[in-house]
Amino acid sequence: MASLTEENYLKLIYHLSGALREEVSTSALAEQTQTKAASVTDMLKKLAEKNLIHYKRYQGVRLTEEGEYMALKVIRRHRLWEVFMVEKLGFRWDEVHPIAEELEHIASDELINRLDAFLNFPVSDPHGDPIPTASGSMPEADYHKLCDTSLNDQVTVMGVSEHASSFLQFLSKAGLVPGSTVQVVEINAFDRSMQIRINGLEPSFISHEVARNILVSPES
Repeated sequence: MASLTEENYLKLIYHLSGALREEVSTSALAEQTQTKAASVTDMLKKLAEKNLIHYKRYQGVRLTEEGEYMALKVIRRHRLWEVFMVEKLGFRWDEVHPIAEELEHIASDELINRLDAFLNFPVSDPHGDPIPTASGSMPEADYHKLCDTSLNDQVTVMGVSEHASSFLQFLSKAGLVPGSTVQVVEINAFDRSMQIRINGLEPSFISHEVARNILVSPES
């Protein structure tokens, strides 16, 4: 069984490796964890000894099959707890991340599988992130960024790629939450800011930075 810190490292390596499962550098891990490189190296050696990562000094790190499975289990627990807190306890989507960071380390498969069934097997969390299956696979989400949407197209907000509370609070006030419809009315050629119509209401402007962190899909 992995410790809390080891689980956090596995999850971080999974996220940093991206969709192509690229090798992750020690410096990237040190930056993300705000930890000295020497301490990161010590942890990587421990994970390698447990056969959870492939690691050679100065050559980066990647997860083994077992390490990826464990990382996905942690992510699965985290995202299911977020769904539970929003849907059943009335938390806002900008409140749940730090609490789920603690709950994700409750390592009971029976509890998580019952939670999954209780929630009617959700496929994504409140931020639109896909929830890994119990067997350890990550569903693919066919979304694109709002900033890549063409003029006059209408799309549905599916999630976000930035989870900062201040950003989520801004989106909530603007009505840019999962399930809302957005039509691109104008794209500014200078700074790529957008004028959009949310749920058919009066147009409003958003910056390119906001638009590139909103994930959408074409309306069916």
